[in-house]
This record gives sequence, structure tokens and C-alpha cells, in this order.
Amino acid sequence: MKKQLLTLTVLALAAGTVFAQATDTLAKIKDRGTVNLGVRDSSGLAFTVGGGKYVGFHTEMAERIVDDLGKSLGKPLKINYQVITSQNRIPLIQNGTIDFECGSTTNNLARQKDVDFAFTTYVEEVRMAVKANSGIKGITDLKGKTVATTTGTTSVQTLRKNKRAEGLDFKEVTGKDHADSFLLLEAGRADAFVMDGSILAANIARAKNPKDFAIVGETLSVEPIACMLPKGDAKLKKAIDDSIVRQIKDGSLAKLYDRWFMQPIPPNNVTLNMPASDSTKAAWANPNDKPMEDYAVK
Repeated sequence: MKKQLLTLTVLALAAGTVFAQATDTLAKIKDRGTVNLGVRDSSGLAFTVGGGKYVGFHTEMAERIVDDLGKSLGKPLKINYQVITSQNRIPLIQNGTIDFECGSTTNNLARQKDVDFAFTTYVEEVRMAVKANSGIKGITDLKGKTVATTTGTTSVQTLRKNKRAEGLDFKEVTGKDHADSFLLLEAGRADAFVMDGSILAANIARAKNPKDFAIVGETLSVEPIACMLPKGDAKLKKAIDDSIVRQIKDGSLAKLYDRWFMQPIPPNNVTLNMPASDSTKAAWANPNDKPMEDYAVK
């Protein structure tokens, strides 16, 4: 009997822990009338143009998600834009500081242990940016060079994986955010900046002399990018996924993509000229939340 009571007590405590961890972000959003949205200030999908204004493909997509959430909750919602970094984005989701983020976060198995992801809305290719006159054309040209990437990103692991695979000897430096990493390249303290292609393109577009830089080399990694959500919040995930599917089906997501990747964008009115890849189109055609490990470089 004592053994049975002990077992029941353990089960009850475990159940209590599960319920205690259960999150209903939508209820919190409805109560406060505000969404605490995590945004980026120097990403290719989400960035700032100064003056507290945040723009980009994923930022505007997130604003449309918030509109849809407001309709489902029966009240208009305000947005509190909170700038996050590659280092603090997961802790800020976990501690409830932000309700969700739509920046440039890769969905992978390691992160799925701590957070959940909405449907993939962009499939990224990791490349490298260099000075146009550097002579660097691919990963093997990095021997003896200094290579930058951003702390807390999957590109750090991608860079080291390729370094081992090619038997290369180069120095690694890291920036605290993408703008800082690009500055290392721009200032000549790094010979290359390895990162998501969209992030490289956006930072080049905002440079003083965009023509001084080029994106070169083979695709080092293929990564699904998605909005990041609190772990286990099924209601919020469904609501955000429903909004993404709505934007795909009515064609507004494709139009939004065209606006931010095929038309002149602020602040310098430079066109990135990055048509949607086949992988991105496939993610739109069959909405899913598959992790990076399900993708492979061809």
C-alpha cells in the first residue's frame, strides 16, 4: 500500500509540474491587449531603419500574424517591439519576456528541446560575404584567413564543420550581432563573413559602398527559418500557423517576399534581387515545421 501511495504521489507531483509549465500565451495577450514581439535590428528578414521603426519580410509578416491574432481574440492588439539578439532570443522566449519572435532563427533539433517553431516561411542558404577584390571564391580559399560569424548562431557550427571537413587553418572571430560581424569584414578585421545569405545581402545593401562586397562560394548549409514560440503552447502555435497558412493561400506572403527581396528596400533603396528559392517555395506549398536536420546540402 505504501508503495502504491508513493507511486501515486510521484505521479501527482509530475502532473502538477506539467500543468505548472503549461503556457497560455494567447490568454496573456488578450488580457494585456499587447503582443511582446521579438524583432531583429540587423537581420536580412528583420531589421531597423532607425527611429524605433522595425521592418523587413519577417517583421511585416509578424505584424500580419498579430492582426490575425487580434481578430481571433476579438480585440485589436498593440505591438511592443523588443529587439533581441542571437544570444538572448531563446532565454527571452523561455522566461516570457517576449511572446514569440519572427527574425532569422533556424529551426533545429537542439533548439526544439527548449522552444517550439511555427511553420517554415523561409529556407536559408548559408554562404560567405567578402570584399569584391579579395580573390576569395570558396571555402578552400579561406586558408590562413580570418573569418567572422555571429555569436549564438548555427553558422558558428557550420563554419567549424566545414573547417574540419576541408582541413583548413583559419582564424575565427565573432561579432555580438550581425551588424557587428559585418563591420569586422567592412573594417578589414575579417576576410570573410559566414552567415545566412539574406543577412549577408541585407548588410551589404546597407553598407556605405555595397559594390565593394560580394556573396561567394558554395552553399555551406540549408536551414529552415521560422518564428520561434514558447515550448508546449499548442494554442499559440496553431494560431500562428493558421495565420501563416492564410498568408500563403491568399498570396500575400509571396507578395510580401517580392516587396522585400525583389524591390528597392530602405534605407538605401537597394534591391537585393533574391528570388524565392525552390526550397522556400516548397515550404510554402506544403507548410511544415521540419527541423534543419531534415534538409541536406545538395
